[in-house]
Amino acid sequence: MSTTLPSALPPADRLTVFAGFRRIAAGPRADVVAQLRSAPPPQEPLLRVFDDTTGERLDLDLRPEAAEDAAPARGVGRPRLGVVAREVTLLPRHWDWLARQPGGASVALRRIVDEARRLHEGRDTLRTARESTYRFMSEIAGDLPGFEEATRALFAGEQQGFLERIAAWPDDVRTHLDRLSNAAWDTTQ
Repeated sequence: MSTTLPSALPPADRLTVFAGFRRIAAGPRADVVAQLRSAPPPQEPLLRVFDDTTGERLDLDLRPEAAEDAAPARGVGRPRLGVVAREVTLLPRHWDWLARQPGGASVALRRIVDEARRLHEGRDTLRTARESTYRFMSEIAGDLPGFEEATRALFAGEQQGFLERIAAWPDDVRTHLDRLSNAAWDTTQ
């Protein structure tokens, strides 16, 4: 029942399901949910579903009547344009400075955020990949030998050390960790 991982999908659309240490499904959320609903229950009593972007474990409602794609409640902002209103807490001096900027506070904040995103893109990619790898690894491999050493190697950016410490782990777990950690290594050194 294992599926191959389509490479063209953006990671945000992907889930991976493990029964014990064996990967039993992976792919777009809708496909994984449909596959799990139609498949007989696995021998392993515990299914663990992971979001491939964050590495977090998810709970899926597999009942046929469950609406996995239910529309979220409408919030404040301009949802059709992708604008969502949120609260920002700043000191009075920050609000004063923002009020003096051309276009107002929202334009200035968007510009500042965009500049910071560009400036720190590489660092943010490394951090995000390491954190998502760690979340998955903690959930599924926290009791495996070498876990702490693998964690230290991951956050130290030591790819070879990380791979050596997970080498004896179950194949599907190791393969998934390799894929999740792919962006966690600084290749410019």
